[in-house]
Amino acid sequence: MEHPEPELIFHGTPSALPALEALGEAVWAEALRWLTEEALRRPMRRVPYAELRRRYFGPSAAPAPAPVDGSTSASVLAEFRERIAPYLFNAQFPGSFSYFTPPPLPMSIAGEVLAQWTQQGIDVWAAGPIGALVEEEVTAWLRELVGFGEGSWGVLTSGGVMANIMALTVARDVHLSRLLGLDGPPRGGALERARVYASDQAHFSIARALDILGFPPETLRIVPSDERFRLHAEPVAEAIAEDRASGHVPFAIAAVAGSTNTGSVDLVGELADLAEREGLWLHVDAAYGGAVRLSAREARRVPDLERADSVTIDPHKWFFQAYDIGALVVRRREDLQRTFHRMPEYYRHPRPEDAPLNWFEYSMEGTRRFRALKLWTSWKHLGTRGLADLVERNLALTAYLVRRCRELPGFELMPPEPELSVVCFRHVPEGLDPERLDAYQDRLQIALEASERAWVSTTKLRGRTYLRAGIVNYLSSEVDVDRMLETLLELSPRVRAELGSDYST
Repeated sequence: MEHPEPELIFHGTPSALPALEALGEAVWAEALRWLTEEALRRPMRRVPYAELRRRYFGPSAAPAPAPVDGSTSASVLAEFRERIAPYLFNAQFPGSFSYFTPPPLPMSIAGEVLAQWTQQGIDVWAAGPIGALVEEEVTAWLRELVGFGEGSWGVLTSGGVMANIMALTVARDVHLSRLLGLDGPPRGGALERARVYASDQAHFSIARALDILGFPPETLRIVPSDERFRLHAEPVAEAIAEDRASGHVPFAIAAVAGSTNTGSVDLVGELADLAEREGLWLHVDAAYGGAVRLSAREARRVPDLERADSVTIDPHKWFFQAYDIGALVVRRREDLQRTFHRMPEYYRHPRPEDAPLNWFEYSMEGTRRFRALKLWTSWKHLGTRGLADLVERNLALTAYLVRRCRELPGFELMPPEPELSVVCFRHVPEGLDPERLDAYQDRLQIALEASERAWVSTTKLRGRTYLRAGIVNYLSSEVDVDRMLETLLELSPRVRAELGSDYST
């Protein structure tokens, strides 16, 4: 092979060490250059979609053919610097109040680097034996955090979507099978009468999971949430009674502890009582909110997770981990193994009596990378107290944003008291035509993004548009909150003018 840097391809000799060291230094320097020159200066550079395609792809705005010949690592890094780095979303910017994209901890990045170099396959024991034990250890920490005791189990996933899909797969194959009196997992027509209950704030992955798992669309019954976007047991009980009377088979409740939209937390204790009384599986999507359990002071915000049958929790959200790492924890280890255990002939172990830990037996995924190491390095580095402190800082900053919205003219909150660290608010200038309020919020968000001073998203609540600040950035401060609000007020006159001369009543 002819290549300008063969030592970076055939690197299995001591003579390649200087080239590898130089590459490591160059990559780290490039990352720090991006951090200081891009990420800490702006949340993102606003470029319209069509224009960004032209900037990246060229005049055709379409991908070019794959490169035929190789190039030096320096030229590849230079292309990253010029074509990619200026247009990234910068989670490290202190004014980035985004979805759930916190800046990753440096020790998480360190763990990710080590994981990628070591290339452990955390599916079959022989492809990553010590890596399998690291995953067992960090999932044990997550199980303890949730409150699950002896006999429980956990498995790392790519994120909350995969964890929710797997949770409902277990509920179908274990619990629904039991309710229907089947010898095997239910399939086809056996799924037609099943019912699952969730609120209007449930993550889209609940509906997606049921669709993927073969249930008809009417399986998911959406139950309205209250004025604080929380699901109560009483309306769910009424829906269950109605469905039983019409011959359906209620089998699961999918609660949320920290909704993506508002950060709302369903009344899990009430729902657990109902699930026990009615014989339903209770799954709690705590992908975001579960991290509050790190804090002894704030854990009360997300109570009763230990009463669920399964819980989703995402360390790449409020544990400040590099993408990707989610998790599913269950009260009974055998439920996971019963659902996902398959033993292909090429995974057989020459000594079956050793019973090694094969993670593919507990997951929908086959090939699985060494996700556990970055959480392990981070948790070891900060400890539970250190991680809790970062969460507590975010909650304190949330309270500050709420207070400032009440103090400044024209801001409205929905709901008035956030459950966690998502703040939905909107600016309502005096005299603005109510029919134009939604368009005004959208344009205000675009203008804020273009200012490069802060970033928030938008959402719909009860049919109206709100700005949405997700405070999961441990680098953010009160100064950044004030800058965001001040910028919105500064931009308001221009945005109103852009709506047209008939914006006022």
